[in-house]
Amino acid sequence: MPNVYKQSFKQTQTNNIELSIYNCGLQSCEKGYSWGPGVRDHYLIHYVASGRGTYVVSGVTHEVKSGDVFLAKPSQLITYTADQEDPWEYYWVGFNGSNANRLVLQLPFGADAPVHTCKNPEKIKKALFNIFLSRGPENYSEALMVGYLYIFLAELMKENDRPESRAQSTSSVYVTSAVKFIQFNYSHEITIDDIAKAVGVSRSHLYRVFMSNIGESPIDYLTNYRINEACYLLKCGNLSIAEIATSVGFFDQFYFSRVFKKSKGVPPSKYLSSKEGSQP
Repeated sequence: MPNVYKQSFKQTQTNNIELSIYNCGLQSCEKGYSWGPGVRDHYLIHYVASGRGTYVVSGVTHEVKSGDVFLAKPSQLITYTADQEDPWEYYWVGFNGSNANRLVLQLPFGADAPVHTCKNPEKIKKALFNIFLSRGPENYSEALMVGYLYIFLAELMKENDRPESRAQSTSSVYVTSAVKFIQFNYSHEITIDDIAKAVGVSRSHLYRVFMSNIGESPIDYLTNYRINEACYLLKCGNLSIAEIATSVGFFDQFYFSRVFKKSKGVPPSKYLSSKEGSQP
């Protein structure tokens, strides 16, 4: 058995709305090591490099061995436990975003089959490990990690034998359309009613599909998108706070500052200095 260890990386913020990495890592567990029962607010995939264990989803226990991958979805009650005799070593990646649900639907998992035995485990392992190797706080590191995440998901898609899962769900189509509308109109005074009308659904249905696909409400998504765009403009350093507020759809500078501070922990005027101070 490999020595017990854990190496992990957590993304503190992201500019990628469509697909973003929450965390990634690798771990060789001690005998009987367990996480849960608990829920995640993002998608999480583990690849078991060696050993074995059990994965419990909504009260159903699945045996997991070397060469398997197992999926946890947002808000699922899960527990995973390393074997007492042959504890597992695994790699993992957590991710979310407006495209996450659509991509996950194309993976070789079913509603009653959260565990998949890899046909080409070395490719899956390498693709997942490359995400971890690309970790870092720089913008290019984030781009590399997301790029390798797409490659990892593509390798899993190749192993999918379930043709019905290749079909894009209706709910994810609505979310994709809503996200595109936000991307093109966030700088204007748009409302959730405007987004729902553009997509062709009711306000309440838009809320439901956002919560099931992204894990946050449409208004929270719109606000976070605007704040992330504001962060980008702050880094450019060419505009005043008032100009940035207007550029991202806030027409009251003081309200913008309050929302920004609630989201990022500091007012926009302190954002760049706080980022510089947090660098290793």
